Amino acid sequence: MIPSVLPTYARAPLSFVRGEGSWLMDADGRRYLDMGGGIAVNVLGHAHPALVSVLQDQATQLWHTSNLYNIPNQQALADKLVEHTFADTVFVTNSGTESMECCVKMARKYHYENGAPERVSIITFEGSFHGRSIGMISAAGAEKLIKGFGPLLPGFVHVPFGDHAALEAAIDDKTAAIMVEPIQGEGGIVPLPDQCLKGMRDLCDQHGILLIFDEIQCGMGRTGKLFAHEWSGIEPDIMGIAKGIGGGFPLGACLATEKAASGMVAGSHGSTYGGNPLACAVGGAVMDIVSTDAFLGEVSAKAGRLRQRLEGLIASHPDVFVTVRGVGLMLGIECKVTNLDVVNAGYDQQILTVPGGANVIRLLPPLNISNDEIDEAVARLDKAATAIEANL
Repeated sequence: MIPSVLPTYARAPLSFVRGEGSWLMDADGRRYLDMGGGIAVNVLGHAHPALVSVLQDQATQLWHTSNLYNIPNQQALADKLVEHTFADTVFVTNSGTESMECCVKMARKYHYENGAPERVSIITFEGSFHGRSIGMISAAGAEKLIKGFGPLLPGFVHVPFGDHAALEAAIDDKTAAIMVEPIQGEGGIVPLPDQCLKGMRDLCDQHGILLIFDEIQCGMGRTGKLFAHEWSGIEPDIMGIAKGIGGGFPLGACLATEKAASGMVAGSHGSTYGGNPLACAVGGAVMDIVSTDAFLGEVSAKAGRLRQRLEGLIASHPDVFVTVRGVGLMLGIECKVTNLDVVNAGYDQQILTVPGGANVIRLLPPLNISNDEIDEAVARLDKAATAIEANL
């Protein structure tokens, strides 16, 4: 008999009833160090006092009105995102998938309104992940995502990640945009070198096409910059964000320049729940904390500490681990054993990590994790690796 919750996840035999900072607690009071952060969502940890306060306050006032009316909290959040990014305008969504769908629609509409309706193709990259809608699994193209769900949405061209020659060769008179994650998350924490991002920007400018970044997982301070592309010194035309912007509350956004968004007029896009007062109150509070130079500096300092200790961990367990890669507090440990074995061994040591592509475990902790918690995390991973070695 099928369970009441559709069995689309191979869930771990764990459930939690309370969270505090970097910790999750189960019904028996066991404490787990959360190094997955709800898959890069809980950027300020669990039950952060500022987020709890703003949510409780907003909940007593107004939850939903729809976008038929002005929403002050949405306006305030959009203003903050515009102030701190390349963007001139923002469409607020409920999720990352919705944000990326908006990005694709916007790019195609831009060319349509500028006299090039044939420009509909979006170039994407092998190993990418942009969400679970039919459109976004079509964008990624991986067999594990698309098998059994055809026919797929046309208009996407897939090229190898980081292959500039293949990218350049894929551009033709039907190309509307290049869409890429500056750091692939689900693909196994694979950063795109700065020179590749700069090369993409140059190609887009040369051919009159748009550059779309997916910073759903790598954005909102995770790399030590508010958004990962800032390290490269270039800017996109359109960007999808989600996860960390809500700090645990479902929230996303599509950010764009005035030029790229010029085709999006009244009636061209919409959302019933997107930008609701509750979500935007929380998102505004997250922005107030995460966007400061002091906070981002702390992320970089903690990232250095974690990276250094992970290098030592890997050197101590060469039969379990291969290498560590990533930027900031978005790190992946490539495993020599099966990554799920490491994740499961971590459960025994009451530490939570996230599996990813390329046989990686992802470490995506709250950005306000303490130094002591970083050291504790590595100690628990060390115990997990030692347990694995005993059974090799």
